[in-house]
Amino acid sequence: MQKEKSEQFRVNAFSVEKSFFLKSKREVCSGYVPYIVVPNFPSLGFLTALRFLEWVNENPRGVISLPTGKTPEHFMKWTKHLLNTFHQPETQKLMTENGLSLKEKPEMKNLHFVQIDEFYPIDPRQHNSFYNYVQHYYMEGFGLDPKKALLINADEIELADGKHVKQVFPDNKIDLSLRNRAPQSRLEELQRASIYKIDTWCTRYEEKIKALGGIGFFLGGIGPDGHIAFNTRGSDHNSSTRLTETNFETQAAAAGDLGGIEVSRNRLVITIGLNTITYNPDGVSIIFAAGEAKAEIVKNAIENKPDNLYPATVLQRQKNARFYITQGAASQLTDSRNIYYKTGAWTFEKTERAIFDLCQRIDKYARNLTLDDLKNDSYCALIPNLSIDVVAEVIKSIKKKIDKGLEPERNQRYLHTGPHHDDIMLGIFPVITRHLRDISNTFHFAILTSGFTAVTNSMMEELLSHALHFINNGEIQMIEYPDFFDSGYKYKWDKDVSHYLNKVARNNTDGKLRGLCHRLVRSLVEIYDINSIDQLKDTIVTNIELIQKSYDGEKNPPDIQRLKGMLREFEEELVWAHYGVQVKDIEHMRLGFYSGDLFTEQPEQKRDVEPILEVLRRINPTRVSLAFDPEGSGPDTHYKVLQAIAEALRLWKKEKDISELRIIGYRNVWYKFHPAEANVSSLVSLNSMAVLEHSFKNCYISQVNASFPSYEHNGPFNEVSQKIWTEQFKRVQMMLGKGYFYENSNPKVRATHGTIFYKEMTFDEFDGYARKLEKSLEGAL
Repeated sequence: MQKEKSEQFRVNAFSVEKSFFLKSKREVCSGYVPYIVVPNFPSLGFLTALRFLEWVNENPRGVISLPTGKTPEHFMKWTKHLLNTFHQPETQKLMTENGLSLKEKPEMKNLHFVQIDEFYPIDPRQHNSFYNYVQHYYMEGFGLDPKKALLINADEIELADGKHVKQVFPDNKIDLSLRNRAPQSRLEELQRASIYKIDTWCTRYEEKIKALGGIGFFLGGIGPDGHIAFNTRGSDHNSSTRLTETNFETQAAAAGDLGGIEVSRNRLVITIGLNTITYNPDGVSIIFAAGEAKAEIVKNAIENKPDNLYPATVLQRQKNARFYITQGAASQLTDSRNIYYKTGAWTFEKTERAIFDLCQRIDKYARNLTLDDLKNDSYCALIPNLSIDVVAEVIKSIKKKIDKGLEPERNQRYLHTGPHHDDIMLGIFPVITRHLRDISNTFHFAILTSGFTAVTNSMMEELLSHALHFINNGEIQMIEYPDFFDSGYKYKWDKDVSHYLNKVARNNTDGKLRGLCHRLVRSLVEIYDINSIDQLKDTIVTNIELIQKSYDGEKNPPDIQRLKGMLREFEEELVWAHYGVQVKDIEHMRLGFYSGDLFTEQPEQKRDVEPILEVLRRINPTRVSLAFDPEGSGPDTHYKVLQAIAEALRLWKKEKDISELRIIGYRNVWYKFHPAEANVSSLVSLNSMAVLEHSFKNCYISQVNASFPSYEHNGPFNEVSQKIWTEQFKRVQMMLGKGYFYENSNPKVRATHGTIFYKEMTFDEFDGYARKLEKSLEGAL
């Protein structure tokens, strides 16, 4: 059946698709919607751009609907590049080699464009509105005709009595229950009438799309809950354009665009429906996805029959529907798992993975597995020389990983690195605290980006207001010292940390706030070169006014970015000061590729790599930890930082022998190790979890309210880490049995209630992975 489906796809696929399918070297393409797998994120954009131009050439007056967000980055870059260099021999050769042979450049100006969705209400002039995105990247970037576009401009949607949206919904909150209940005030009467008018506008929008024959070419991403457009999990497959609420996963994903979950949870959306997308039976609908974090979502969308739980299963209505996905995004597909297990040499990791997964799937402890259990599992049955003894081998391997995690480390120089503030803590905090207790070890921490995007405007405004209050009340005495504005502000940064933590110990909330404002004042003086108390006050007032005039999600000017970043730096210093680490031993790298733009730059050697190399030379570490996330999983900062560290280590290797250096690859809230991938299991006690919670909530002030949460948990990130550690512990218990822990002779093992997986590597082992990761960026323009 699988081969029949694959052969049918080969026959029905378009020229570009046939070319990429052959290059993927996949013999099967099972599932309910055909898919094509490409090596990496830029290749995904290249494939999509070629297929788009192929379609436009055949449908020069067709109807297109293209996505917003970060996923289209390489699609847009490749489309513009191919159009701008169309007649150049290199471009012609490149297109022909990949299945696209065109004599004339595709004409874009006669296409009809349909905007997929939009937040509501939102000012269309804001950079974070999808209307603005479409105008900039598609109308201007692709040379489309705005007169032939159906766009969602919130200012042009008529409301009751001709009033502006700010008059009708002054707090930007829309209560859709007004559709079905009686208004309780004059304002609610106005709001209900306006909601009905928005509903009518949506109906007219839908009618205009259908009048064009429906969408001929739809390209969209897929959200953390499986949504396409803003059709969230559970959406009716016959849904049309509408004003609707979203779910938590979608709100969490949108928090970065809108300035925090506080905004996104109250913001509604206008979206085309699932029936709108598939209305044209001959339409081409493509969902593209990159990264291992999307793997489970992609699997559910491709391998399930039509189901409201999986919105993308609606694409089964269309014969020309496709998924274009990277190898990471395809990794959970049944086809991919078959390739993993059935091709290449058999490894012990495959054995371990198969047995771990079997125990979880049939909910059975490893010690209770039978030979029939192994033989009846399609992957365990592939284990060479299969016998029940293989289970014992896996159990022995797991115990070795635990023993490795319990080994004391002495006379080591640690350099713990994190892409953002709190990444190290959320990844391996209990591992580090155990090593910190040995005085023979030395510790340095390096945070490689500023992290300013994690601080909301409202928090910054509130802190500045508190600082002004303390100054006016004479409660920040250091500014009275005669040399403070000249040089004094540069000293005693450790005192700020100590002052704050003393107030934590005394449960003095006001004292903590005052300590935080001391550091804020030092930062202001450094950033703005302030020379007097009056100038300090004026600067604070100016910044408060600037923030108040900013809209939620607006990109801050560089000085505000730096001020927010320095708040995050103080937070990191507070965490490690719990264990006596001084400010001088915490490096705030502020690498330049991190700019707060929608599409971040790639790391550069002089700007981003050489500062890391200088730290390596100065500290001369024997252990380096780093976030070890696959491309496309979580913030792209993670794998870009990994690239920069890898290159710095390569340069360092040319200067000295680093054969004894060990790399500690950790993961935290964005992506998790499979137990078989990791070679160290570090045990976590309830005490460690309590310290994690206390430290996180008292030190990461900007993160306590979880303004930019994980889509997996509505709460602060420390709770996500604890959830992951306890879930991983359950998997280990399935292998070793609960008694192994509570009956163990070692009290540290008996106290276990969580497990951290990480991977310890030599530099050469790590470099092999890093070079593989770099290939995920080959083809980037």
